[in-house]
Amino acid sequence: MNLQDVAERAQVSIATVSRVLNNAGPVKKSTRARVLRVVAELNYHPNLHARTLAGGKSRTLGVIVSNLENPFFLDIFRAIESDAHRHGYEVVVANTDYRPQQLLSSVHLMMGRRVAGLAVIVSEMESGLMQELMQSNLRVVFYDVGKAGGNISNIRTNYPRGIQKTVEYLYSLGHRRIGFVGHHAALDPLCDRQRSFVEAMKRYANQVEYGAITDRDGPAGGQQATRQLLDSGLRPTAIVAVNDFMALGVLKELRESSLRVPQDVSVTGYDNIQLAEFAVPPLTTVNIPRADIGHLAFKALVPQADDEQEIQGREFRINPELVIRESTAVAPPSFDPCERTGYST
Repeated sequence: MNLQDVAERAQVSIATVSRVLNNAGPVKKSTRARVLRVVAELNYHPNLHARTLAGGKSRTLGVIVSNLENPFFLDIFRAIESDAHRHGYEVVVANTDYRPQQLLSSVHLMMGRRVAGLAVIVSEMESGLMQELMQSNLRVVFYDVGKAGGNISNIRTNYPRGIQKTVEYLYSLGHRRIGFVGHHAALDPLCDRQRSFVEAMKRYANQVEYGAITDRDGPAGGQQATRQLLDSGLRPTAIVAVNDFMALGVLKELRESSLRVPQDVSVTGYDNIQLAEFAVPPLTTVNIPRADIGHLAFKALVPQADDEQEIQGREFRINPELVIRESTAVAPPSFDPCERTGYST
């Protein structure tokens, strides 16, 4: 079954069938409907890879993420995918688990598939990758890593602003012993959040106690890091999680340690994934507009005729905002978590 068979059955030219399948060029509604009906009747599936190798324009976009289990990455991916489908593109996705070498392999895989554009939504970076991509003709958009210029666009979040707002808010509630739960602190975007936390704490020198623990990304990592915090001697009245995904584990560990949130310990997250609103209690967090990031990434890869300005090669800055919910409250006057949990220091 090939393109010519579809054209003959639909009584149109091969070019018309191609325009319908690629959603490109003017085609009468009645003709489009007839072609699509024949495609369904013949169960025709175009060989996209062969078409690209033959010199045709690719209708596939690549998306690479650090952790597809984390809803933050999934939300961005789904926004890109939604825009792609609406414009006649398909999307292939790869997951790196925060491994720079896997990032490099995934980029090479996408380039081998001749994707039309590549969105790299990761926290890690591999030496030499930027130079390699800059020398290619591939449209690329990075989130949080990379450098804008030429064929490469970049979207960054002002993480220090979000962390600073969080710390200032907790301080205003009377919290003076604050812990930080993070992961992969050696990676720049994640290190940026932890470093911003430490810098914010230092601004309150001699007024606060603080500590930071890192583990793996996810609820299990958040729970393990919280267990270490409670056993560290810090006795936090507030815990700042590097993201909402880990904050879910923070909440679980506090609950299992018979600590009430927020009466005994306040908890904050970062990202404002949908699960944050449905946590128990609903999580105070920092909102990063994932859908907006996804839509912007798609525009950088597939510019539209009605776009007011060229996006390719530019850097865009996202300013996050604090979202206050029920997981934070005024610090207890003289609460010692060890008294409730039985931990000793």
